[in-house]
Amino acid sequence: MKKSLPQIEGERVLEVSFGTGYLMRQYAGDYDVSGVELNARMISIAKRNLTRAGLQADLKQGSVEALPYEDEEFDTVLNTMAFSAYPRGDPALSEMKRVLKPSGRLVMIDINFPADRNRVGMALTRLWQRAGDIIRDMGALFTKHGWKFEEKEIGGFGSVHLYVCRKIRSGS
Repeated sequence: MKKSLPQIEGERVLEVSFGTGYLMRQYAGDYDVSGVELNARMISIAKRNLTRAGLQADLKQGSVEALPYEDEEFDTVLNTMAFSAYPRGDPALSEMKRVLKPSGRLVMIDINFPADRNRVGMALTRLWQRAGDIIRDMGALFTKHGWKFEEKEIGGFGSVHLYVCRKIRSGS
């Protein structure tokens, strides 16, 4: 999910659902990094992995639906290969927006159907669905929550998408 890294802006970065911290180890030395993860075991693994790499991040246990941070605290929020696992996309997206500074950036990588509906990409997406992932109309969801966004297919025969979303300032 390294394709998300060039999209980071600003100094303060929050990674939501960071798992073992693999991606975080790629950028933590360059930013003021925080992370929130529901699974306590993943937090322990990520802390150990960061320490071994000589890196630091402020890692907390919490839910994407109630992020333990103040309003407008981060320049960038990262979320890779996790959003399709959230049963309630609306509150998760609202919380990610809440913690972003005005004009902040959400960088998300996740599974979705390929635009060209190619057979292999569609089969991969359906496989993810059968495994429990929720495939949503992300464009409609971003628009509903007041984001400007760009979408790009980056892998998996079009089934892996990069979304770069800009928080729209109030009144714009």
